Amino acid sequence: MIECIKLTKRYGDLVAVNEIDLKLEDGDVFGFIGPNGSGKTTTMRMIATLLNPDYGEAYVCGQSIYTKPDEIRRMVGYMPDFFGVYDDMTVIEYLEFFASCYRIDGPDRRRICEEKLELVDMSFKRDAMVSQLSRGQTQRIGLARTLLHDPQVLLLDEPASGLDPRARIEIRNLLKRLGELNKTVVVSSHILPELADVCTRVGMIEKGNLIVDGYVDEVMRKARQRVLLYVGVAGDIDEAAKVLESHGDVEHVEVTTGRQLLSRVPDDQNPHARIEVTLAPEIEDYSFLPALLLERGHRLTLFREEEINLETAFMQLTKGVQQ
Repeated sequence: MIECIKLTKRYGDLVAVNEIDLKLEDGDVFGFIGPNGSGKTTTMRMIATLLNPDYGEAYVCGQSIYTKPDEIRRMVGYMPDFFGVYDDMTVIEYLEFFASCYRIDGPDRRRICEEKLELVDMSFKRDAMVSQLSRGQTQRIGLARTLLHDPQVLLLDEPASGLDPRARIEIRNLLKRLGELNKTVVVSSHILPELADVCTRVGMIEKGNLIVDGYVDEVMRKARQRVLLYVGVAGDIDEAAKVLESHGDVEHVEVTTGRQLLSRVPDDQNPHARIEVTLAPEIEDYSFLPALLLERGHRLTLFREEEINLETAFMQLTKGVQQ
């Protein structure tokens, strides 16, 4: 549905996007992750035919951005991070105005506008003035506007930018619903928790280079260089640590106590001390550890694997460089 081949954009000596290769299929919800200035918006604008690349090619629904830009614009819904609205219109008037720009005429225009309002849960504001909407409501109206012509491909640039926590959750739920409609969605963000529960695939871009591209579980596995376990025991924790350290599949053991835990993963069951066990490379099966401790007479009070999330994966896989 979207294919980029060596897509490149330069501004003088600055390489904003550097030979990006990317292929997305129907139904993919692609999280485009990177810090501000990393090249996310530039890439999305080139795919949307709003910006010409200096080198490379991109196809949307099989059409080239060079030879079929008009066809692509009919198939793409692009929502920028900030967009203008007309304050002297009601919500339904605003949507009908843009529907007419998409050449949606006759009785279908009102019906489609009402449907999109319902999709973004804004029907209750249909007769409100656009100037009276909150930031989150304005974002949802902007998304409804983007969906008016029923595009197969959605390019959403920082859709939750500047929103309060409740509004971000609402936008996240909307993105899930869009994925269920089998549309190809590219959504960019530098706030990683926004994308964790929404995307089927993620790409991490840094200084114009797409350094990671894959399904979420693949990216998590790539980020996990070692398995880290949190272990608690009733009794002599130092002795238990020595037992674990003696096993050949264990690379490192550390007993963490007291104040150290406040800045690490919380442990409700044993707040005073626990053992952090790092397994050797390539070792993912740790079923031997509980058996080993029980065999030596230790009673487990905690046994938990460290969770890897998008934020952890991003920190592991990127270098933190800026443009």
